[in-house]
Amino acid sequence: MRLRRFAQWCAFHLFGISLAIFLVINCTFLYSWTLKGYHVLEMVDLTKSQIMHNYHQLIQYLSFPWVTHLKMTNFSSSSAGLQHFSDVKNLFMLNEAVLIISGIVFFFFIRELIKTKSLWRLIRPLQVAAVIPILVGVMMSISFDQFFIGFHELLFRNNDWMFDPAKDPIINALPEEFFLQCFVLVFIFIECFYLFFILVGRKELKK
Repeated sequence: MRLRRFAQWCAFHLFGISLAIFLVINCTFLYSWTLKGYHVLEMVDLTKSQIMHNYHQLIQYLSFPWVTHLKMTNFSSSSAGLQHFSDVKNLFMLNEAVLIISGIVFFFFIRELIKTKSLWRLIRPLQVAAVIPILVGVMMSISFDQFFIGFHELLFRNNDWMFDPAKDPIINALPEEFFLQCFVLVFIFIECFYLFFILVGRKELKK
């Protein structure tokens, strides 16, 4: 029983985290805002529609398993750059697999809590869990450069992520601030996920 409950809680958190990542990956409007705020268009000498088209090509390659080759209309890529994007695609595919598998367990876990009127049991654990994204966010804000480097060193076993703008000009269209916004939005989505179920649990208690 304890092992089953532990697995359910793991699936609950994994679903919330993988869902947040999936949503941010597909929030293309966030990149559109970046183009306006960080002078990206001037750095790559392309129109907004051109660069958004290339960005959509990149996201489609990273997100869809049936898109097996990366081809951006206005950006060339080195072999190291292509390898890095392939590594990123593998991580995205892993996230989507976790989202689906944990989502199934999450669904039956929540259904069980609803049937037994036990949603209130989510309140205290989620109040504790909600502190973690805040702490990580504070640490990240202190030195995002170091956080970003450490993040890549943790996930990737090579240095292909260190793009040379002359060989992989796409890096000029992906400023560091964009990645900072993505991380922040992931934390916000996770917090909203936890907050939603905390409120649902409290609503059940009031009944």
